[in-house]
Amino acid sequence: MARGADFLQLDPASAPARGLTSWLVDALRSAIADGRLPPGVRLPATRTLAGELAVSRGVVVEAYRRLADEGLVSGRTGGGTRVLARPVRPPRRARTAAPLDRPRLPRSRLPTGEGIDLSPGVPDLSAFPRSTWLRAERAVLSETAPEDLGYGDPRGHPRLRAALAPWLGRTRGLRVDPDDILVVAGVAQAVALLAQQLRREGLDTIAVEDPGSRGAVDELEYWGLRAMPVPVDDEGIQVQSLGETGAAAVFLTPAHQFPTGVVLGPRRRRELLAWDGELVIEDDYDAEYRYDRAPVPALHPSAPERIAYAGSTSKTLAPALRLGWLVAPRRRHPDLVAAKHATDLGSPTVPQLVLARLLESGEYDRHIRLVRARHRARRDALLETLATALPAARVTGVAAGLHLLVTLLADVDDVALADELRRAGVLVHPLSWHRRTPGPPGLVLGYASHSPDRLREAGSIIARIAE
Repeated sequence: MARGADFLQLDPASAPARGLTSWLVDALRSAIADGRLPPGVRLPATRTLAGELAVSRGVVVEAYRRLADEGLVSGRTGGGTRVLARPVRPPRRARTAAPLDRPRLPRSRLPTGEGIDLSPGVPDLSAFPRSTWLRAERAVLSETAPEDLGYGDPRGHPRLRAALAPWLGRTRGLRVDPDDILVVAGVAQAVALLAQQLRREGLDTIAVEDPGSRGAVDELEYWGLRAMPVPVDDEGIQVQSLGETGAAAVFLTPAHQFPTGVVLGPRRRRELLAWDGELVIEDDYDAEYRYDRAPVPALHPSAPERIAYAGSTSKTLAPALRLGWLVAPRRRHPDLVAAKHATDLGSPTVPQLVLARLLESGEYDRHIRLVRARHRARRDALLETLATALPAARVTGVAAGLHLLVTLLADVDDVALADELRRAGVLVHPLSWHRRTPGPPGLVLGYASHSPDRLREAGSIIARIAE
């Protein structure tokens, strides 16, 4: 069982043996001082945080009491515990605008079929919080002024950016001002805007993980960037090989690498920060879903002047919302805002306001916790079936995310195997689809969108055919 919370990336393994309460107080005090926990933000319920950290509730209660004694937080019945201290905010910056040369197209799709679809990257769409969203949308429509329904700020509605900034600080470790955030139509639009910016700067190559997301590579190449493959191993991208490509930019999924599921290791992180490239595009893929490991903070805080961070609600709520965010280096921000404006005049306002309300109320975090438990049960069902029916297979990437990787023997044709599975009623991705250079074969299996019973059925079919 993992011990650790997405909230501030708290991991009790880093605490002294006899100082859990002081460790927690120090972490919260530091987050209040540096602005990750701004005034008014609500801290997690003591029972919730204690459960995520696997500590006694008394530890969290005492920590909150000490902070209240210091005048940093205040708690009241029914209102939770909220931050009182006011950290120093960075100054607001002026924005400029420039035209965009051409529109974007959606990310290319891989083949689909009927039966049990285990394509990776598909969330549990049945878990979309319809009633919660509807209540929030009704509230938003009742309180929204008519002028808010016109053409808005191309950066995104101020209320959503104000809600995202502290949430990204609490859950991913980013230290950003609302003005640093650009609301986009999912990570796909963030990648499109950044790719076009690189082309305008005269760059024509970008390094990518190998194996890595075929969809991301297709999009980068559509916008005129030649993808240079860099091998991935158990520690993530091989940064030494990254330097050998000569590319000035790189696209990464460091928190949960797609499709291997590995986390970019501490040594590789240090090597990446020492790399002399122009831009790191950080796709925070599947970061919200972890089961058997402590949370991994985003790369962005380590080098905000060189890292563009992108995330979305596509895996937590639904891809159809087309809601995401981009935090790019500040020198790049004005051009990206201008490109966003030229592309679509800004993202739809009402969904932004609904998401802002869910973030402010804590409903978004509660939904993620609920869905995370459901995904864990589904992962366990598929994993147990594969372990029993296909014991010789090596299964990796199971500690987090919405998919796992089954590595096959070197002489297996994973594309032919995937075709055979499709005919048997199970749709999977062969690992070869996501490779740029030759490597071991495998199957990438998504498990989020099916019940445990359906996953056991699919696992048994995979085992029977793959034997």
